[in-house]
Amino acid sequence: MPKQSQMERPEDVAEGIYANFAVITHSPSEFVIDFARMVPGAPKAKVQGRIIMTPMNAKMLLKALEDNIKKFEDKFGEIKTPDKMPEAKGTIGFGANEEEKK
Repeated sequence: MPKQSQMERPEDVAEGIYANFAVITHSPSEFVIDFARMVPGAPKAKVQGRIIMTPMNAKMLLKALEDNIKKFEDKFGEIKTPDKMPEAKGTIGFGANEEEKK
């Protein structure tokens, strides 16, 4: 098993940010994920943070998320998403933009 690196989290980063919306764009050399917060009644979402990573790291993140979601659902049950909850269609949530960055 590979040795895990220690991470330092400055206090302001350790508090985290809340996002209920994300837009993903990509170019041949990078993936950009903008995490935003949409508030009902507000005209637009405010970006809270932006992560830029290589395609390889984006794929590794995908695999890590899949693994962690499986572990979560094994322990707590299935996470419902709008496609499985007709009453939630059109609600605020995470999405992907498949167009390449210009």
